[in-house]
Amino acid sequence: MSKVDKILVYLADDDFDDRELFVDALSELPLSTEILQFSNGIELMDCLFTNKTLPHIIFLDLFMPYMDGFDCLLDIRNFTKFKNIKIVVYSSVFQEREVRQLREDGANGYIQKPNSYIVLKNLIYKAIHSLSSQPNESSHFEILI
Repeated sequence: MSKVDKILVYLADDDFDDRELFVDALSELPLSTEILQFSNGIELMDCLFTNKTLPHIIFLDLFMPYMDGFDCLLDIRNFTKFKNIKIVVYSSVFQEREVRQLREDGANGYIQKPNSYIVLKNLIYKAIHSLSSQPNESSHFEILI
């Protein structure tokens, strides 16, 4: 990806306030981005299959109605056409067992939703910057704190 290209970010989270906070934080970063938002995994999957341009990175909440982040992650990783998309799980809960499972299922990173706006900005920046510099390997996984 060249420096003039925008980083296409997808955010799937059923909590409107969390999505708004994320979008505001992303807009303040020194990155050229475009973001699409989804309130559940079904909307996200529909977009992945209908859009010709795939995202560079998906931030995926775990606990959403209709299709949660666990099922969505598995579905995305079942299609080779999506193998180069980085997926960062973005959740309120940190359970070591779940995080291990997410890694095994193909997530590239994990962020626990912080209580601080400044911390949120730093974590989003870290996730986009560090994952975009990594080769497309399913074995690469980061817990961003």
